[in-house]
Amino acid sequence: MRAAMLDSEARDDDSMRALLANVGRRPLFVGVVHLRATPGAPGFDGDAGAVLAAAERDAAAFVNGGVDALIVENYGDTPFFARAVPAETIATLALAVERVARVAESRPIGVNVLRNDARAALGLCAVGGASFLRVNVHTGAMVTDQGVLEGDAANTLRERARLAPGAVIAADVHVKHATPLGSETLEDAADDVARRGGADVLVVSGSGTGRATAAADIERVRERVPEVPIWIGSGLAVDAASEASLRLADGAIVGTSLYTRSPDGAREVDASRVARMRALFDRVRPSQPVAGPRSATEAGLSRTSAAPTPPRAPPRQPQTVVQAPRAVPTSS
Repeated sequence: MRAAMLDSEARDDDSMRALLANVGRRPLFVGVVHLRATPGAPGFDGDAGAVLAAAERDAAAFVNGGVDALIVENYGDTPFFARAVPAETIATLALAVERVARVAESRPIGVNVLRNDARAALGLCAVGGASFLRVNVHTGAMVTDQGVLEGDAANTLRERARLAPGAVIAADVHVKHATPLGSETLEDAADDVARRGGADVLVVSGSGTGRATAAADIERVRERVPEVPIWIGSGLAVDAASEASLRLADGAIVGTSLYTRSPDGAREVDASRVARMRALFDRVRPSQPVAGPRSATEAGLSRTSAAPTPPRAPPRQPQTVVQAPRAVPTSS
């Protein structure tokens, strides 16, 4: 059984790389499944089944609207734990990923365990069907509403090698709702996250959830680290400013602008909004070559051949490591 699971994960990782290999041709559209408050969180209403059902409905709306990938996060669990989340949160996330996978139609699924539990996210990649993770603070230190969060890239990369060697790490550069501890520039942070922290994708955001990402910030990161894909991490809307920013990036993680209120007041994904956002992505072509060799052949985000054009390099064989030159063991 373990061998079969590893073989399935390896196939998923190969096709993930195939999709990210197309970032030079069109940007990747990642929809965010915002979980309602999970058991143990102050806002939890006592109905875990409703949390999972809503996650599945939102994922289906994203799929119907045309996303390329999905990412699940414990959005409703404010105030967030700074680092390790409790077991009940991880259990709910695992069940939510499974429910999302039912309707994802083989699209890749990622996880973001808020506020900064990369280790739990790797566990979900290892056994829960997720194939990429977002890490809010991967290197350096940020002052947040949870206190000072410190990156732990050394342990994250070692645990990835042990648990989920194919998992793609999308790491924030000066994450939203946070301020750098010290005088580190955006460019220096990007350099450290990519080249010292080993992230596969850099996430550049605005100052908070739903706040626009400055095009100038994307350009600054691109100039310093041209070989690593860049995703917009917040504030994308269907407007001219967002289209201009998206032309500078390799993809975007989009959530807030695609949700609306149901008649009973609950937040839910609006498939028509997703479709309009899909049209924006389809209009956009990068204004410059943006996918370097590392992004084209060593990281990716699809569990099937969902990409519209073939990868520029043949798929790697199962159990091949994701990164180079910072190679890591394929399994323990």
